[in-house]
Amino acid sequence: MLTRRAFAACALCAAATGLVATGAEAAPPPGFKRTILRRTEFPGDRYVTLLVSIEIEPDAFVAWHTHPGVESSYVMSGGGTLQMRGRPDQAIAPGDGFQIPVELPHAVRNGKEVTRLIVNYVVEKDKPLASPA
Repeated sequence: MLTRRAFAACALCAAATGLVATGAEAAPPPGFKRTILRRTEFPGDRYVTLLVSIEIEPDAFVAWHTHPGVESSYVMSGGGTLQMRGRPDQAIAPGDGFQIPVELPHAVRNGKEVTRLIVNYVVEKDKPLASPA
């Protein structure tokens, strides 16, 4: 039986891991802002699509992490360097689009100005949107 104390500990742990695909969000890393614009449920209980606006502050580093699904991104402004494990670093600039496969560790080193992205995630429900890698 789950006690109140155990439930509270589980809830705190879930919040600390980051945004869960159901919409509960923990504090974002420094220099990073994520805003969910739209959420679309797939039929059944397994996947959800999230349309997200992301802002990364100048010179910020978004640490290595993974997603429980596919990330498709479009760079609206700014730019920096996208790092994906096992692949060469990729410069990203306004107008560029990129995809990151399921569970592939990646990171971003931002440039000298704010970078704004529109991102579409197709991810498993009830899993953290991002997990440290």
